[in-house]
Amino acid sequence: MVILNHFSSVCRFFAVYLHPNSLKDNMNKNPNNTSFSMIADYEGEIAKLFEGGENGEYPILVTRNLVLFPAVVTPILIGRQQSLNLVKRLEKKPETLFCVFSQKKQEVEIPSFKDIHTIGVFARIVRVLDLPGDDNNVTVIVQGLGRCTLKEVTGTRPYVKGIIENMPDQLSDPKDMEFKTAYEDFRNASLDYVRKDEDIPGEAEFAIQNITNDVVKINFVCSSMPFSVSDKIKLLACDSTKERLFEVLRYLHRDIQFMMLKQDIRSRTREDLDEQQREYFLQQQIKNIKEELGNGEGSPERKELLEKASTRKWNEEVQKTFNKELDKLDMLNPQGPEYSVQLNYLQTLVSLPWNEYTDDDLDLKRAQRVLDKDHYGMEKVKERILEYMAVLSLRGDLKSPIICLYGPPGVGKTSLGKSIASSMKRKYVRISLGGLHDESEIRGHRRTYVGAMPGRVIKSIQKAGSSNPVFILDEIDKVTQNTINGDPSSALLEVLDPEQNFAFHDNYLDVDYDLSKVLFIATANDLNTIPRPLLDRMEVIEVSGYITEEKIEIAKRHLIPKVKENTGLSKDNKLAFNKAAIEKIIEQYTRESGVRQLEKQIDKAMRKLALRKATDGKLPFEKITPKEIEDLLGKPPFYRDIYQGNEYAGVVTGLAWTSVGGEILFIETSLSKGKGSKLTLTGNLGDVMKESAVLALEYVKAHADLLNIDYRIFDNYNIHIHVPEGATPKDGPSAGITIATSIASALTQRKVRKNTAMTGEITLRGKVLPVGGIKEKILAAKRAGITDIMMCRDNKKDIDEIPEVYRKGVEFHYVENVQDVWAFALTNEIVKNPIPFEIDSEKK
Repeated sequence: MVILNHFSSVCRFFAVYLHPNSLKDNMNKNPNNTSFSMIADYEGEIAKLFEGGENGEYPILVTRNLVLFPAVVTPILIGRQQSLNLVKRLEKKPETLFCVFSQKKQEVEIPSFKDIHTIGVFARIVRVLDLPGDDNNVTVIVQGLGRCTLKEVTGTRPYVKGIIENMPDQLSDPKDMEFKTAYEDFRNASLDYVRKDEDIPGEAEFAIQNITNDVVKINFVCSSMPFSVSDKIKLLACDSTKERLFEVLRYLHRDIQFMMLKQDIRSRTREDLDEQQREYFLQQQIKNIKEELGNGEGSPERKELLEKASTRKWNEEVQKTFNKELDKLDMLNPQGPEYSVQLNYLQTLVSLPWNEYTDDDLDLKRAQRVLDKDHYGMEKVKERILEYMAVLSLRGDLKSPIICLYGPPGVGKTSLGKSIASSMKRKYVRISLGGLHDESEIRGHRRTYVGAMPGRVIKSIQKAGSSNPVFILDEIDKVTQNTINGDPSSALLEVLDPEQNFAFHDNYLDVDYDLSKVLFIATANDLNTIPRPLLDRMEVIEVSGYITEEKIEIAKRHLIPKVKENTGLSKDNKLAFNKAAIEKIIEQYTRESGVRQLEKQIDKAMRKLALRKATDGKLPFEKITPKEIEDLLGKPPFYRDIYQGNEYAGVVTGLAWTSVGGEILFIETSLSKGKGSKLTLTGNLGDVMKESAVLALEYVKAHADLLNIDYRIFDNYNIHIHVPEGATPKDGPSAGITIATSIASALTQRKVRKNTAMTGEITLRGKVLPVGGIKEKILAAKRAGITDIMMCRDNKKDIDEIPEVYRKGVEFHYVENVQDVWAFALTNEIVKNPIPFEIDSEKK
């Protein structure tokens, strides 16, 4: 392989002999000197340096990145096997002429004719030097002679050979003024080039100044300057020395301009670097001073902040804020109070999970299993969560819904949030808003205040360690409104608005935080206390109270195993409540919609059993029946009403909804002789229920003929309507048809159909309107032994939504007006001992 030794260009400038006779003298004095590249520049020899050989076949030395010019001596490192073969032959016959050509592409190992530049020079070997320690590389010093062209490559073994045609230079007339003027410019440009190029050693200037022959100096500069191979080939291809002079002068001026531009850029860059170095040294001094004071990059607090900041995925705005606040920290005295305030702020900033999200588990079947395992019922809520997960799995990215669960206490609204988080494998956080009266609890305090801290929303996100947790806003209906400390409910508008919470602004952070991926679930007992704008931003889902059947299942699946574990009885596998015992606790020891009191009663029973086991060493019994319940819990404080028969006129069974579920109630109407036109209402009735009684009486009066009632009775008898359990407030319009039937039964002394209950609102025209709480009312009727239920025809859609298991054993009768009710409910049978109506003759 033939390569240009990178050191050879330096050698050419180091060893240039200055006097015309210096070449001969130096060669005689130092025959073994190898570290030079010289120009043959002496009288009598100069003409021979430009002579070539005859046309014909010659050996060829192909070089990489090297172009040899006439009269130039240069060392060449030989490494390619073909070139080594040639050098060995020439070493034996040093007088043999050969040709030097440069190949076009450096990476070609065995060049062919198309890979070689066709312009080259004849040459002869001056000396061959073997490099110590390497038998495959030798250095040969070559003397360039006249130019030649390659016509054909005739062989490549054992070395390259080809047909060569002599192409002598056309030497210019030394007296040519144009040549002399251009030469003078060339000499000055060469020296200027050497002075400006920092990579060329200073000896090069000395060499150029002391070469006396004009043509040799031109060829020396063409060969030695760091022009490209293609530029050097163009220079070598110039037929006349004058043409070559002008061409190399153009290259010199071009490169000088590049070097001047480069120098200008370096100068300007150096000025910038000098300024940067100055700032760096000043920063280093500040750093050293701070480290001496205990506050520098070496301080544990700063290192911790920088380490945490390097892992945060915050945006450019937050990064800019962090850097700015960190610079402020550097300016503060660690012993000052402001330092701890600033440090707390930065620690809050780096501890938040900026753009960090947990991966959702969107397996809908698994989510359904988790929700069903943790909570019985609540189908609407579960369905909504599964819908959200389904859309999220299909779309991949979705703003989280804002859900509000409302219903009576103890039905599992808060604990449902944990189940939702578990089903999606998200983090779970909860804040209680009950009694919240300060807006800063939501939005945080500004850092100008002493003891400022972020709001509870941001603190909870920080605690969760993720930007997409399930976030429970408990008791949102109990937030205090319009206080002297602001309006917390209005501050919640930004949190719970999907169009705003992607840039939630906490006063303490003073930068926006994205809450759009947080699944907010608010809980409430009463929607009436929630401001309308806030309620409008939430998707409201009603969580109704549990019926007795559902409470029994919840007790079996969740409450009893949990209480057994808490009381240390979990190892007693045979200890169990039968269904009747659980139902007795629900019906006679609790009055609630949820299951909190049920859990307390079960816990009380278990504690009694644990006490007896700890005292006697064994349980008194393993199967807990209703009989054992009274032994453990005492006499029941509550009793449910049961159907009382139809032996009395004016007693009708109605259905009511309460906060603890459905109930049956009795509407009692009695008549007493008097002045008439007097209606008495008792039983702690509300205004709406009183109005229903007045409507019912007026309708009966208006349709007395249909019931065969003597209208004079209304003038001779007073009417008294009573609803038992007077300590319990009662209100609502759903007892309208029940009151109308009770009045009709009392005035006609006809019996009411057995095992029949009814519910429905009436109008002055007698039209029956639909009511709510149908599911709870039906179950209350079943428990009381009711077999027939009358209600508005429009309530049929509510019946259709109730599972068949709850409807079984009850027949429903749909009515449109009061007369339809009377037609079914009033029998033709008169009660025993009917009232003998006495009509005052004076009023006839």
